[in-house]
Amino acid sequence: MSFASDTKSELLNIKSDNCCLLAELAALLAINGQVTISKEGLKIEFQTTNLKIARKVITSIKKLYHVDVDIVSKKQMKLTKHDQYILIIQHKANTIINELGLLNQDEPIEPNFLMKECDQKAYLRGAFLASGSINSPASSSYHLEIFTHQESLANALKDLMNKFYLNAKMVARRTGYITYIKESEKISDFIRVVGANVALFTYEDERIKRDFVNSITRVMNMDIANQNKTLEAADRQLRNISIIENMVDLARLPKSVTEAMTLRKEFPEASLKELSEVSIDVLNKSVSKSALNHRFRNIQELADDLLESVKDE
Repeated sequence: MSFASDTKSELLNIKSDNCCLLAELAALLAINGQVTISKEGLKIEFQTTNLKIARKVITSIKKLYHVDVDIVSKKQMKLTKHDQYILIIQHKANTIINELGLLNQDEPIEPNFLMKECDQKAYLRGAFLASGSINSPASSSYHLEIFTHQESLANALKDLMNKFYLNAKMVARRTGYITYIKESEKISDFIRVVGANVALFTYEDERIKRDFVNSITRVMNMDIANQNKTLEAADRQLRNISIIENMVDLARLPKSVTEAMTLRKEFPEASLKELSEVSIDVLNKSVSKSALNHRFRNIQELADDLLESVKDE
């Protein structure tokens, strides 16, 4: 199973008191439910391809309202491989609709579910169960989202998430609206908020391992880049030295320049720091890294001048 499926399976096993169960059910029905009217009166239809979630809704309805729920199973297209489960709630439908605020467009989340923190967390849990998805922490990108058909509900979910400082955002898509979180730490916080402790441990473990590997890779890439720069600089310095040796009487050069030339020829792949460290052994005196850098700039300028004089002739 995917990480998202494992997380939902854990959330479905959380035991809640009636107030939290009510908030959770409200989110499930608000996102995946539909209120319809027929000659028999109002009814609520809830659709899902997850049998465990269907059972969760049935159990919650029976516990909270003591009514039976009809269930219809439909075969989907072969490509989806999942049956569609439709729950039909008709008895006490009007009471359930009013109590859960399912038709309130001005306040898509019933205010009673926003008063207590445990209810807020339960509502987010129900919303994630209804239409949430989350990338595996082992993947190359971090992403958690909840899909809704209503813009007002998507915005309300964003605001509710941000009560827990999750930095959630909302974006419109062709088929609906997505409330999402991109930052790995905030996704971890969301998992903690909704109560999936096992999933949280798995997520953090994978995230830490991935971040560690990424850090090591970045350090290695930096080391390789720095080494390449050192070799390119050393190669350029050796070419400049060769030009000078072929065109100038070395006895006429300043001692500081010939010392730098000697060091570079003896250690053709060393960095300036390494040349500075061995200067005491080679020259019987210590030459700083900045002094060597200055001397090699002088060597570069001299080589450039010599080449330019040849062109002029």
